[in-house]
Amino acid sequence: MVRRYVFPTLRLVIWAVIAVALVRIAFAGADVTTEASGAEPTGQVVEPTVEAVTGSITNAVTVRGAVVADPSVVVRATLAGTVSKLLAADGQRVDAGTPVLEIRQETPQDPITKTDPDTGETTVTERKPKVVVERVTAPVAGTLSLPTLKDQVVSVGDTVGQVAPGTLSVSGTLTADQQYRLVGAPTEAQVTLKGGPAPFTCTGLRIGTAAPAAPGPAAEGEGDPASAASGTVLCALPGDVTAFPGLGADLEIVNGTAADAVVVPVTAVQGTVQRGNVWVVTAEGAEPEEREVGLGLTDGEVVQITEGLALGDQVLEFVPVPGGDGEVDCGDPMQYDPMVCGG
Repeated sequence: MVRRYVFPTLRLVIWAVIAVALVRIAFAGADVTTEASGAEPTGQVVEPTVEAVTGSITNAVTVRGAVVADPSVVVRATLAGTVSKLLAADGQRVDAGTPVLEIRQETPQDPITKTDPDTGETTVTERKPKVVVERVTAPVAGTLSLPTLKDQVVSVGDTVGQVAPGTLSVSGTLTADQQYRLVGAPTEAQVTLKGGPAPFTCTGLRIGTAAPAAPGPAAEGEGDPASAASGTVLCALPGDVTAFPGLGADLEIVNGTAADAVVVPVTAVQGTVQRGNVWVVTAEGAEPEEREVGLGLTDGEVVQITEGLALGDQVLEFVPVPGGDGEVDCGDPMQYDPMVCGG
């Protein structure tokens, strides 16, 4: 009897209580909680600080690149005239300074006119043209391409041939941040070829400006100014290193080291090169003081402070957002932070 009537009735009563409680929480739970506590949620963000410490820093920039064949060097005519002799053959291996062809220039000269004072007879004597012959030489050693023909008329500066040096280099692109870090860089780098020999030193390091981007739709990631290529780096491979065009390579360029330097995280500094700003905490509870500092080397994580900060000074770990006061308005949905406002 009890099992048949009483237990089902109790079960219905329990479910009814749960349903009423859920409805009350859904529609009036927030108000009840607020009224019961009698307190408004408030909070304040405490900005983290770091201390200026001493450390050793190495400004080493690693650039991803590839092995490329050095471009052919143009052979240009150095005299206006006619090609009188071909002194080398197409496809010939030449050294720097090897004569490639000969250009002959003929300049007509006015005839000489003489008059006999006794007879008054005039004699006109023709003169031979003034002839200048100049040899054009190969600018570098390599394989000669010589499409110019004998008796071809050329002008000063015309391309009469090309020399492919047959040498290789490692080429890579630089972001603006990397270019700043490589100002005054040395003329060599450490190169690691993908699947190649042990790392080696390449020489003749050159840093230049990146070519303008071709018009058209941007590839994924190209819209980020921080990652856009703004410069190039080129380094000559030694002749005793076996490599092939297209082979991937990494260049590590060390541009300075400093020991026992005053350093802070890069996140604490506004600016990256020469001059920057930090926010110094002078007293507990006081507003941070903006201070200009001199910047030295950086490894991408910490930056050397050359002036403006003393060892042990406390600075904000992160550059403050303009207009921010560190307080959270829990009534503003845009600023609401559950960690501060309590849920």
